[in-house]
Amino acid sequence: MHWIVASLVSAFFLGCYDLFTKHAVRDNAVLPVLFFANVCSATIWLALMSFAAAAPGVLPASLVVEPMTLHQHGQLILKSAIVATSWVCSYFAVKQLPVSIASPIKATGPIWTLFGALLVLGERPSWLEMLGILITLGSFFGLSVAGRAEGIHFHRNKWIGWLLAGTLFGTVSGLYDKYLLGHAQFTASTVQAWFSIYLALLFLPLAIGWKLRWWPRQEFHWRWSVPMVSVALLVCDFIYFTALRDPESLVSVVASLRRGSILVAFAGGMLLFGELNGRKKLPAILGVLAGIILTVVG
Repeated sequence: MHWIVASLVSAFFLGCYDLFTKHAVRDNAVLPVLFFANVCSATIWLALMSFAAAAPGVLPASLVVEPMTLHQHGQLILKSAIVATSWVCSYFAVKQLPVSIASPIKATGPIWTLFGALLVLGERPSWLEMLGILITLGSFFGLSVAGRAEGIHFHRNKWIGWLLAGTLFGTVSGLYDKYLLGHAQFTASTVQAWFSIYLALLFLPLAIGWKLRWWPRQEFHWRWSVPMVSVALLVCDFIYFTALRDPESLVSVVASLRRGSILVAFAGGMLLFGELNGRKKLPAILGVLAGIILTVVG
């Protein structure tokens, strides 16, 4: 699969992930959702690793987890810690904000990824790809402005700040992914397997603290969307990591194309959660489409 096509497929599952996340955390305790969703992911990968050890050569090469050194485990623990910080900020914010607003704000990540890729990795997108990225990001900003009609004022709403913090940590994670999969030559399955396992371990103390009522907390209700958060993210990230392993891929373009997930989140927010102001947001949605097309053509 070409890395651009893989980025777009990953965007679809990322949009599904946003919708499952909103359903899972709405009027629900966030920390248990994070813990159980990652336990589901870790369980799937532990099962695959056990099967591969018991029956070598049966699984496709793309699902085989390679042995690692202690230093490599440390690199993936760092990756998990960055993502855990991003998710704690983002999940609490998504719980409080409409998904049709939260998704666009999270989607501003590519502009930070672009700057990081230009300054740190030395990437040079073509002028058409750059134009597509800028149009896409400008459209995301337009969607954010439309949120004011729903009484969400960015400069006064603390959850906007939480979401921006989560987005910045997500950007750091995206740049680190390119290093792990490109320079350090990790396979997608190895990163995803151990990343999922370490995330579950990192969220375990928070889940215990929630259970023992170390702080005031909301009750947790199990929902079908909790494991679906895990499944959607596993598929999304596996395809995403595969795209990043392509030596011709540009992390700035991959990150921008993945923001096409907002189209899925927008439609789902209107249809499934009854969110408002669809017509006001439509021009910006069309801008997103135009930006994606320009990026692909470029």
